[in-house]
Amino acid sequence: MAIVVNKPLPEFEANATNGIKVTNTSHFGKIVVLYFYPKDNTPGCTTEAIQFREKYQDFVEAGATIFGVSRDNMKSHDDFKLKLELPFELIADTEEKMCHMFGVVKNKIMYGKKVKGIERSTFLIGADGLLKEEWRGLKVPGHVDDVLTAVKALN
Repeated sequence: MAIVVNKPLPEFEANATNGIKVTNTSHFGKIVVLYFYPKDNTPGCTTEAIQFREKYQDFVEAGATIFGVSRDNMKSHDDFKLKLELPFELIADTEEKMCHMFGVVKNKIMYGKKVKGIERSTFLIGADGLLKEEWRGLKVPGHVDDVLTAVKALN
């Protein structure tokens, strides 16, 4: 089932760092920011994580919970989170279930070869459990500020 703006999310369950389980209903009553990124410890993904970290308190004050999502395993996420001192949790979508559900798996050309990659994307879920906004194929500079503006507009 595809995700659609102003509709509830399909059912899903995922594991995040610190032993947290995330489902389509686990954070009902809270605004949730799900940002999908290609890979831990790569330049763009590190920059994006740091920008979410730097604005984290603003997101909390606006009533939002942030989760980063990638195909990396939990060990990679734990190391990445520790290294960057990230105050939010990271979801290990090693089987790509969430990536496919949110439609972020794309064919890319890397070094002349076709590979399956993750398109950097962010999804804003309202406290009512409905998808409020999505950003796909985004560029890192300025993006976190755009998401924060959208979160504040929900309040």
